[in-house]
Amino acid sequence: MLDSECDEKLPFGELILLAIQHVLIMYAGAIATPLIIGAVLKLPKDQVAFLINADLLAGGLATLVQTIGFKGVGIRLPIMMGVTFTALGTMIAIGSNPDLGLLGIYGATITAGIFGILVAPLIGKLLRFFPPIVTGSEILMVGLSLMGVAAAWSGGGFGNPDFGNPVYLCIAGAVLVFVLLLVKFARGFVGNLSILLGLVFGFLLAIPLGQVSLSGLQEAGWIGWVMPLHFGLPKFDLWATASMCVVMLVTFVESAGMFLAIGEITGKPITEKELTRGFRADGLGNIIGGLFNTFPYTSFAQNVGLVAVTGVKSRWVCAVGGVILILLGLVPKLSVIVASIPPCVLGGAGIVMFGMVASNGIKTLTKVDFGKTHNLYIVAISVGVGMIPVVSDKLFAKLPSALGPILNSSILLTAVVAIVLNVILNGLDTNEEAARLTLETARDLEV
Repeated sequence: MLDSECDEKLPFGELILLAIQHVLIMYAGAIATPLIIGAVLKLPKDQVAFLINADLLAGGLATLVQTIGFKGVGIRLPIMMGVTFTALGTMIAIGSNPDLGLLGIYGATITAGIFGILVAPLIGKLLRFFPPIVTGSEILMVGLSLMGVAAAWSGGGFGNPDFGNPVYLCIAGAVLVFVLLLVKFARGFVGNLSILLGLVFGFLLAIPLGQVSLSGLQEAGWIGWVMPLHFGLPKFDLWATASMCVVMLVTFVESAGMFLAIGEITGKPITEKELTRGFRADGLGNIIGGLFNTFPYTSFAQNVGLVAVTGVKSRWVCAVGGVILILLGLVPKLSVIVASIPPCVLGGAGIVMFGMVASNGIKTLTKVDFGKTHNLYIVAISVGVGMIPVVSDKLFAKLPSALGPILNSSILLTAVVAIVLNVILNGLDTNEEAARLTLETARDLEV
C-alpha cells in the first residue's frame, strides 16, 4: 500500500496542476545558478539565456531519471532535481580560471558524475568522513561564501561602473522586504512562492525605473533545441576534477537527507539499496548536466516540503514536473525574459536564499557536542580558513595556478580542513555508528 501511494497515477488534469505547482516552487532556485555563473564570468545575455534553457532541460531529464529510473538507478520517489548551490563556489573558482572557463566546469562536472556513480555503493563507508561537524561547517560556508555574490548583485552586478547606485540598493531592499512580508503573512501555496513572487515584484518595480532591458527578446525563437556540447568539448583538469568530486560527496550527504525525509513523508522505508540508486541518479544527473552545458544536480528541498504540505505522494507528479521543465528549456523567449532580471532584483532574493543556506549549516552544527573543546577548534579553523578566499582573494596569488580551483574555493577548503581536523582530533567512529549519525542529521538538511 505504501508503495502504491508513490506509484499512484492521478487524473490527468490534477496531475498537470500539481506538477506545475512543483515547477513553480523550484523555478527560482533552478535558474539561480546559471544567473550567478553568467554574472560572475561576465557572459553575454544570449549565453546566459542559453544556460537557463540548458539548466531547465537537463534538470527535467535528471528528474525523470530520479523519479522513473531504470535498473539500479533512480530512487523512484516524488523528487525534483535542480542545480545544487553546494557546487557554486567551486564552479566559480574553476570558471574564473582563464585556462578552464565554462568548459573546465563541464569537464569537472562530468568526471565527478562518473566518480559518483562508481562510489555510490560504497557511500556507507564514505559517510563516516562527513559527520555533522563536517557537513555543518561545509553548509555554513556555502551560505557565507555566497553572501559576496548577493552583495554584488544588490550593488548592480559584477563589473557595473555604476556599482552601489542607491536605485539598485533600494530595489534590492524592496525585494527583501517583500519576501519577508510574504513569509510573515502569506500561507500555503503563496507562502511557498515567496522567492519567485519576490523576483516578479522586483522585476515589475525595476521596469519603470529603467533597469530592465528586453533586448534580444524579439530575435529569440519560441522553440529552440539545446545541443549537447554547445560550447565545445569539455576540458579536464586534475585539480578541478578533485574539487568537484569532493562536492559530489557533500552532495550525497545532502541527497541522503532529502531521500530519508521523503521516505518518512511517503511512508516508504529507505534502505542502503534505495540510497545507492538515488546516489547513482545524482551522478548520472552530473553527467547529463555536463553534456548539456549546465551544472551538477541534486534533490530540491522545497519540493520535499511541498510533498509534506500537500500530502500528494505520487512520484508521477514530479515526473510530469520534469517533462514541464524540459518543455520550458525548449522556449528561448522565456529564458531571455528571465535573463533580463536586473542583478539588484536578484540581490534582495539572494540575501534570503543564501542566508537560509547558512542557517541550515548552523542548524546542523547544533547536533554537535561543543562540550568537547576539539569541536570548537574544528569549526573555528575550518570556517576561518574557508573564509580566506572571500576576505583576501590575493593571498594565494603567488602559488601555482593549478591549485586555484582548490585554494580559491571557500567550500572545498572548509571541507578539507574540517575532515582532516576531525580525523586528527576526534578520530573516526565505527562505520555503522558514523553513518547512522550522519544520516540522522541529514534528515534535517534543507539546502
